[in-house]
Amino acid sequence: MAMSGGGGGRRRRPMAEINVTPMVDVMLVLLIIFMVTSPMMTSGVNVDLPKTDARPVNADTKPITVSIKADGTLFLGDNPVTPDDIVAQLKAASNNDQTHRIFVRGDAHIDYGRVMQVMGQITAGGFTHVALLAQQPASAGH
Repeated sequence: MAMSGGGGGRRRRPMAEINVTPMVDVMLVLLIIFMVTSPMMTSGVNVDLPKTDARPVNADTKPITVSIKADGTLFLGDNPVTPDDIVAQLKAASNNDQTHRIFVRGDAHIDYGRVMQVMGQITAGGFTHVALLAQQPASAGH
């Protein structure tokens, strides 16, 4: 009786491991690209927003942003606007949609009455979905 040995009849199986190093390299490059470009995608007017623990509002349509800087100047998106023209500009930007969402961004150092005056102007113009924006405090990320 002869014992079969040596393994001459065995076939080599293909290696089942995947080399993930190139994928990790690509993902790190994409991460760096997104980290660099994401601050550029925010609104162009620099406003120091107050902090709050309120949850963000989620909806499908892109809101129109009205910003009030510390010196009291108004901006519709990135464009400066006068207080007398704000309602007309909002109606033009929303295509006369009175239910379009409007976010008011007031600087943290501005008088609260000025922010309420602008919001009152907007709601007196017929807009029904007007909201204030604020930043999450740094410790709220628990």
